[in-house]
Amino acid sequence: MLFGGRKHEDDTVVAVLSSAIRRDISFGTLRPDQKLKIEALRQSYGGSNHSMRETLRVLTAEGMVEATSQRGFRVTSATEDDLRDILFLRLETEKLAAKRALEWGDVAWESQVIAALHSLSRAEAAVQSTPDDATALGWDEACRVVTATLISACRSPRLIEVADKFYNQSRRFRLALLREGRIDFAERTKRQERLRSAVLERDEVALLETMDEDIHADLGA
Repeated sequence: MLFGGRKHEDDTVVAVLSSAIRRDISFGTLRPDQKLKIEALRQSYGGSNHSMRETLRVLTAEGMVEATSQRGFRVTSATEDDLRDILFLRLETEKLAAKRALEWGDVAWESQVIAALHSLSRAEAAVQSTPDDATALGWDEACRVVTATLISACRSPRLIEVADKFYNQSRRFRLALLREGRIDFAERTKRQERLRSAVLERDEVALLETMDEDIHADLGA
């Protein structure tokens, strides 16, 4: 226990730094393939050399950052091939997890999914009426919470971890669609209602079909 406090403090700093850099990669503030120099990052985000290097290792494990052959770091690329690969992996992991969640989820899980969808509808109204960074960030997080809640009952922490990894890698594509005004919110509302009905009725076919449509639309694919 002698060094427990310091370790917890370091973990907290890394978590805060990871969240901030992850957000800026997702929003395009840090561009695909941009080199990430530790000293420059420290000036922008704070932290020590050690905590920033640990942060970049965390983001590398998530696939948001890549280590270069020169032992540096850069933002992961965002090519059409990257998009197709992330789309494939999101479809495989999220649909498998949702299928298991539909089998194992109880009434409390249903309620959590409905609550997450309700929060998302509020966030979608906000980002349409006041499109700025704050509402975009709230909307993006509400989207993530719906997916995370939907698969939360799958009884596989590792599957959830993998699905979350590829979901995070896809966020910048969806936010780019938002910035470009290419999101059909009316169709999203219809899909969310179908998703809600599929969960309540335990309709696996409808759930997986709706998720397939939503993930494709999420990535503009």
